[in-house]
Amino acid sequence: MALFYKKTQRGNPANPSAPKLWYPILKSIGLVKEKQVAQQLADETTLNPKEAEMTLYQLLKVIVNLLLDGHTVQLGELGSFRLTSRSEGSATEEAVNPNKIKSVHVHFTPSKTLREQLGKATFRDMSKISG
Repeated sequence: MALFYKKTQRGNPANPSAPKLWYPILKSIGLVKEKQVAQQLADETTLNPKEAEMTLYQLLKVIVNLLLDGHTVQLGELGSFRLTSRSEGSATEEAVNPNKIKSVHVHFTPSKTLREQLGKATFRDMSKISG
């Protein structure tokens, strides 16, 4: 298995006059949808594909409900999900209120095991792939 990258030249927004540098940028080779994930999950367990699909749907529902109740959700060796927000500052503590929250984001923190596995990744230049 390998991750694919594309060579991309980018400038420095903080210093527009600086020379542009080249970077390897990871690229996806395609989108895997829920049904395909469920099929692979079914292949690895005793679940049938429909049960696996329903499990994924219910997992999403449970995670969303727990996050909206203020919890951080840890999923074993996968990692944890928590909510963060982007907000507007106030000059005084009294001026702080929920209207200052501009957006809410889901933050994922991979587990140590996942980070170690990702550290074993190999890379292939997309321009070298025939097709």
